[in-house]
Amino acid sequence: MSDRSSAIASELFVPHQTLLLEMQAEDNLTAVLYGVGDLRLEQRPIREPEDDEVLLKIDVVGICGSDLQFIYNGYIGSLTVDKPVVLGHEVSGTVWKVGRMVKNLKRGNRVAVDPGVECAKCRYCREGRGNLCINSMFAGAAKVDGCLSRFYTHPANDCYKLPDHVSLEEGAFLELISVGIHACKRGGVGFGSVVLIQGSGSLGLVTLLVCRAFGASKVIMTDYLQSRLDKAKELGADLIVQVHPNDIAEVVNHRIISALGHHASICIDCVGTELTMSLALKVTASGGIIVLVAVGGGPTVKIPITEAVIREIDIRGARHYINSYSIALDMVASGTIDVKPLITHHYRLEEILKALNTSRTREGDAIKVFVHTNRDWVC
Repeated sequence: MSDRSSAIASELFVPHQTLLLEMQAEDNLTAVLYGVGDLRLEQRPIREPEDDEVLLKIDVVGICGSDLQFIYNGYIGSLTVDKPVVLGHEVSGTVWKVGRMVKNLKRGNRVAVDPGVECAKCRYCREGRGNLCINSMFAGAAKVDGCLSRFYTHPANDCYKLPDHVSLEEGAFLELISVGIHACKRGGVGFGSVVLIQGSGSLGLVTLLVCRAFGASKVIMTDYLQSRLDKAKELGADLIVQVHPNDIAEVVNHRIISALGHHASICIDCVGTELTMSLALKVTASGGIIVLVAVGGGPTVKIPITEAVIREIDIRGARHYINSYSIALDMVASGTIDVKPLITHHYRLEEILKALNTSRTREGDAIKVFVHTNRDWVC
């Protein structure tokens, strides 16, 4: 961090409110990833909003598994970090300034940010599948700057106003909930569904909550950490099965089938490794559906794909989400799902390295780690 950044970051008190507002408007401390393991705090210019945009004072940013892969590996699937980029896409904040044409928001509104901006012109956008947009600008996805900063400018139509009773922390969960909703839609989860969810991290646990909201009759969860399985049980999982990193698919398959009594009709993979994909093909019932949500490694994996042919198993990808943010907000606002038990750790932006390490090592049984970028945040 530069001397200027350090000085601004360390200030704790400004006596005059007007001066405070002016200084906050100039302070855009930002976490910038320059390469593998090279994350720096620095000041960035604040971009003025275009006519259809809003300038947000960012409040809460959730640490996602994809952030960790970019930081510690430099890639996720085929996406690589090849230039300095700002990560962070699970976001809520407060409207600071509105563009000239913005009518749906005003200064002071608390909002959740949908980080995916589509072109609305390509074939996929015209077909109503904007999540596949060939010109998509997804904040924090290696090529487009995200929100780990004091301020961030975003299209107003992709900002969702939060009801008074919905917290900023819950608002920052809407992106992850939307991913879970889309995964459940892709899998056809509904009343009576028997679902296996692989991975009991924040994505898997949110998907569990969504499965319940969609009417699944039985949900079985896997993970290698007993603490996360205990949390899954607490949140409503019917069965839990511990999986060890060095297990082979056949052994885990037997363990799951023994616990469940039969194959799962739907498997949602929230891990995305060779083991979990291979296991999905073993444990999913003939005629069933596998939904691949996470990308846990490189662009290629070796899996027993003939299982899908012989037993007519559908394998479906789930890229981000489409038409899910409003549903996610309604679920939280109505109390249909409660994500508060998943929030385990809070850090300031100045403590970003501690936040990342906690999320990576699962220290203190970490599930969802939040970074508070607002300099006025008080724990």
